[in-house]
Amino acid sequence: MTDRETLDLYEATGALLHGHFRLTSGLHSDVYIQSALVLQHPAHAAALGEALAAPFRQDGVGTVLAPAIGGILVAHEVARALGARALFTEREDGIMRLRRGFTLPAGERCLVVEDVMTTGGSIREVIACAEALGGSVVGVGSLIDRSGGGAQFPVKRAALASVKATTWKPDECPLCRAGSPAVKPGSRV
Repeated sequence: MTDRETLDLYEATGALLHGHFRLTSGLHSDVYIQSALVLQHPAHAAALGEALAAPFRQDGVGTVLAPAIGGILVAHEVARALGARALFTEREDGIMRLRRGFTLPAGERCLVVEDVMTTGGSIREVIACAEALGGSVVGVGSLIDRSGGGAQFPVKRAALASVKATTWKPDECPLCRAGSPAVKPGSRV
């Protein structure tokens, strides 16, 4: 799946939004990616998962991990494509943890995935969780990279598409200065 095909799919399902948004990172932006709108269609989710799994086929991945909630379906579909299992992390007392009885064997080869990567913060938290449990993170993947290449990791990294979007610190946001209220359409308040 090419960059353009991925973005066309997002646009066709209304998952690529334009306006004034407050991102999970706290930054403001004129573009928001609502992956849930594309992932609600099982055929689209499967195609995106298969495409994201492709660069990692030879890496011996045993577990695909993602932060809840946006990455859960991505992890599931990538894991299906790789013949691996899918786990998700959740914040507990502000720290990403495996919960719900999930375990990670020491030495398990892990791939960390996310729907949209902006700063890479959530991915870093999941990596830290996996490593604290003795997992070996071999790669990082996202459906959409909004970091402009800025989110770097010491492992293989892949994204299906890149979206160029302007971001601002809240106190520097021209949309706020123009009186436009920022909305938070994502899962975390």
